[in-house]
Amino acid sequence: MNLFLALASAMVLGSADFVGGLATKHARAAVVVCWSNTAGLLTALVFAGILSHGGTGWSEAVWGGLAGLCGSLGAILLYHALANGVMSLVAPTTAAAAAALPVIAGVLSGDRLTGLAVIGVLCALASVLLVSLSGDDSGGSADRRKMARSVGFALLAGAGFGLFFVLLAHTPSDSSLWPLVWARCASLTLLLILGLVRRTSLRLPAAPARLALLSGVLDMGSSILFLIAVKAGSLAIVGLLSSLYPVSTVLLARFVLKERIRTVQHVGVVLALGSVLLLAWG
Repeated sequence: MNLFLALASAMVLGSADFVGGLATKHARAAVVVCWSNTAGLLTALVFAGILSHGGTGWSEAVWGGLAGLCGSLGAILLYHALANGVMSLVAPTTAAAAAALPVIAGVLSGDRLTGLAVIGVLCALASVLLVSLSGDDSGGSADRRKMARSVGFALLAGAGFGLFFVLLAHTPSDSSLWPLVWARCASLTLLLILGLVRRTSLRLPAAPARLALLSGVLDMGSSILFLIAVKAGSLAIVGLLSSLYPVSTVLLARFVLKERIRTVQHVGVVLALGSVLLLAWG
């Protein structure tokens, strides 16, 4: 059941990224993220009120808030890396770092992996790299120093996303969904402060606003599924499966936008499916 929830979390998160990406085609990314975070906060409040028993405390606020800040910093660093680097290099680097960190943290905290599970982990990490590869080869003549800088930012962005998973996993087991409320409070506060400093208008036209709100609801749905799964399962495996989100993003781009999927991405999708089977058997 935990594997199913983790995989569902990844598929929903990939859908959120797809919808959010559509919104950013017609509006600034920072504004879209603010709107989606607002929708995510409202969604978290509703589900926390329905599913959580009792109130919240400082432990949930601290761990959840730190997770939210790491997630927001990861998003900011990712946009910076994409704006100043080669997308075909930045995207897989970020995804691989985000997938690897929960595995490392889980193993260090005592998670035991069988031989099949180890093979599944390696297949999943490889699939994240392959699926995230785009067809943009325009960076072939890019300055090496600039490329190295963008890879550095991509690694930091991936670390931010990975820490979001790790910190949520360390919230109290009986805190239910309140850490997600605090995570969104922290991330939204940071984004609004940055918006005020840069004097960014938060207005959105109707179409991208609807997409941004939907993206926020889906993103929070993914976080809820992850939190439920990781409280009853292994951080290494649940965190890794939740990081397979590029698969659903790529598939949606193929079937909705009719984008061409490269052969290497097909291989990545097959590896992702194989990793799920190996982790389930292991």
